Amino acid sequence: MTDAVVDTEQDAPAKKSKMPLIIGVVLAISGAGGGFFAVQSGLLPFGQSAAPEGVKATEVAPEGVDNGESAEDIANLAFIEMEPIIISLRKASGLQHLRFRSQLEVDLAHQAEVEKILPRIVDVLNSYLRALELEDLTDPMALPKLRAQMLRRINIAAGQGRVRDLLIMDFVLN
Repeated sequence: MTDAVVDTEQDAPAKKSKMPLIIGVVLAISGAGGGFFAVQSGLLPFGQSAAPEGVKATEVAPEGVDNGESAEDIANLAFIEMEPIIISLRKASGLQHLRFRSQLEVDLAHQAEVEKILPRIVDVLNSYLRALELEDLTDPMALPKLRAQMLRRINIAAGQGRVRDLLIMDFVLN
């Protein structure tokens, strides 16, 4: 038999790690920095003044006029209504249809030119909308993205600067 002595004393408890504290401090600092950046860059609306720089708070735009446009600009606008476009979209459970109706905002000087090439514009929009899939339309930010893409294609077909904006009147998926 051996004369080994069994140590009955309990070891002192191990020191707690400071790693969670360090990780918490680093995350807090990075979160604060990210929040500051988001507010300063305008990604979040907090901390911004009520009126943009250079615009007095007492200035009031005429009804229906954006601050960036004068009444003369509004008077020189024309709206060209386009025929509705109905697109069939394939879905696993069957077909769905997209009904799209819009108007083109143009300057009066370009109205006749744009009306002449309206069939080309309808063709461009029809081709673009048919290339879309149902998943492209279910995203909450789909409409602004689609509108920007369609306006870019319209400006290519009509010529840069002829069409000012694309106004979407109907965008119904059923």
